[in-house]
Amino acid sequence: MGSAAKALESMSMRGNPWQLKQEDRLAWAAGLDVEVPVLALLQDPEARPAGEEPPPVDYLFFVGCAGSYDPRAQKVTRALVRLLTRAGVSFAVLGEEETCTCEAARRMGEEMLFQVGAGALKETIDQYRFRAILTQCPHCYNTFKNDYPQLGAHWPVVHHTELLRALLAEGRLRAPAGPGLTLTYHDSCYLGRYNDLYAAPREVAARVEGATLLEPERHGRDGFCCGGGGGRMWAEIKIGEPVEFLRARELVATGAQVVATACPYCMIMLDDGVKHEGLEGQVAVRDLAEIIDGAVSTPGG
Repeated sequence: MGSAAKALESMSMRGNPWQLKQEDRLAWAAGLDVEVPVLALLQDPEARPAGEEPPPVDYLFFVGCAGSYDPRAQKVTRALVRLLTRAGVSFAVLGEEETCTCEAARRMGEEMLFQVGAGALKETIDQYRFRAILTQCPHCYNTFKNDYPQLGAHWPVVHHTELLRALLAEGRLRAPAGPGLTLTYHDSCYLGRYNDLYAAPREVAARVEGATLLEPERHGRDGFCCGGGGGRMWAEIKIGEPVEFLRARELVATGAQVVATACPYCMIMLDDGVKHEGLEGQVAVRDLAEIIDGAVSTPGG
């Protein structure tokens, strides 16, 4: 069975394409030094005095399968949770109730799997009260915004770069200083092409004091895919050169020390591309949340 078939089977059987256990959805939070509120506990009538309304939650932080299970993407999840906590943002996660949006199933033509999986997730989310869904994954962002309304779900959806931009502008967060740091930003297809979200990530990067943003030749509306969209994250490429290798070379050609991303798939694909080019010690691939968190600012960090 090919990797795409295994991913689809896992979505159906385990609620995620990574072939991992549903009860491990919160494993990313282990050892985190801040509290991670879970919606089910916050809004459980038995967990609060009789007659008391559940506390308001501004954001349902939908972690996503990559952010929950992939070791590299888990670092982004932890960085974002630290930033939300630092800024005093009211948020909670679904924890073990979270399941895959099944976005990739629809992109790969498994429409029945998408309908069943998305319908079940909609029922779960509809149980809870929140102002908007917050995602770190553009694939989740796009499918909540553009696919789920077809199922009757009309939740406001915010990508983490949009929220980070607002928090930085309001002074609720401060970006670390990065004198002499050079960054290049890779546009995620599901932020840019599909949702016209080009400015927010760049405005977040621009908040790093002393850093310089170097644009690759193909960027913005003329950007180039990392190779992971449309379900190709799970496909076995056997003909031609993998797209992530080509795109990594384009980004490295800017001379930047750090490739900034805003998508877990892009980060994983481009990280592989940088390693393939033998530049792992010279160029770092980091999500913007990690950069603003200050955990990593240089390739060796």
